[in-house]
Amino acid sequence: MQCRNCGTEIADKAIVCYRCGTATTDPVRKPAPVPTPGGGPPLLAAIIPLLLALVLVAGAQPSGYPREADLSAAILATAGVVMLIVRLLRRR
Repeated sequence: MQCRNCGTEIADKAIVCYRCGTATTDPVRKPAPVPTPGGGPPLLAAIIPLLLALVLVAGAQPSGYPREADLSAAILATAGVVMLIVRLLRRR
């Protein structure tokens, strides 16, 4: 028998060509698709807003704008929590 890829003469019972490594028959089953990593925001993208919220809360009183800093911290913390939830749900 001849290899269907390189044309080398190989044994009739050969599974692969000894020269190029090509299989002599088509696969019986298709391989399972490899899952791609990610599927959502990276973990670091969810942690950064939470850390910024902590910094804003800590610096709210000295800044002179405590109400605005608290509101910004709440928005950042909410965004971070939402991104963490989305990441956890996409893992399932």
